[in-house]
Amino acid sequence: MIKVEGLVKHYGKIKAVDGISFEIKQGEIFGLLGPNGAGKTTTVKVLITLTKPDAGKCFINGFDVIKEPYEIRKFIGVVPQENNLDRDLTVYENLFIYGKLHKIKDLKVKIKNLLEMMGLWERKDTLVSKLSGGMQRRLLLARALLSDPKVLFLDEPSIGLDPQIRRHLWEIIKRAKAEGKTVFLTTHYIEEAEALCDRVGILAKGRLIALGSPSELKKSVGLFTVEYIDQEGNINLWMFKTKEEAYEFAKKNDLPLVIRETNLEDVFIKLTGERIE
Repeated sequence: MIKVEGLVKHYGKIKAVDGISFEIKQGEIFGLLGPNGAGKTTTVKVLITLTKPDAGKCFINGFDVIKEPYEIRKFIGVVPQENNLDRDLTVYENLFIYGKLHKIKDLKVKIKNLLEMMGLWERKDTLVSKLSGGMQRRLLLARALLSDPKVLFLDEPSIGLDPQIRRHLWEIIKRAKAEGKTVFLTTHYIEEAEALCDRVGILAKGRLIALGSPSELKKSVGLFTVEYIDQEGNINLWMFKTKEEAYEFAKKNDLPLVIRETNLEDVFIKLTGERIE
């Protein structure tokens, strides 16, 4: 469904994306995980045809993002990181105008169904400026789904949301996958990547440093982590293939150690020496 080959993008002297390559299968939830400034949003902007790459090739459903942008825009939905809703219009008006511009059939029925799914139907006549941040994120997702896209791009979809609203959003994303949509999301939330993604690409300083399912990535560094905080407050991590190996290490070191299952942030730290901020 999505194929990226040697993608490079510069902003002046800064190489935001540095020769990354990956493929995403139809019906898959794929996540790019990394800290702010890693190149996640730049990658999305290239794929949704908002910016042109300096090198490399990208295809979505067989269409070239450089040569055939108008074809690609017909079957993608986008939730941008920045809120670009019209704050002076109501919830309903935002969707209605978007639907008219895109010549969406059965528009009123689709708007009602989506607003009910998002828990926003009772707010349909409320100005966007009066909505909470969580409600606005849900409205952005409703707008992205209005055209029934084959591919859904979500750039940091749950940023700034409280845990309860975040999980509601996750259920909607899972529903989109169940309907056969391909989902591409970027995130710096470890829990989000582990809860949603079939496969994850770990991005650091514009480079794709690891790619696989969450379980594969954790297995590659060790499924169990021993954690120790020293007197200076530094966190030290050791990864082991088995729980027995982790306990054996802990016994040999007379320190206040914590033994737990490895998560994707541990993988990132192991590969880069840095935390995801």
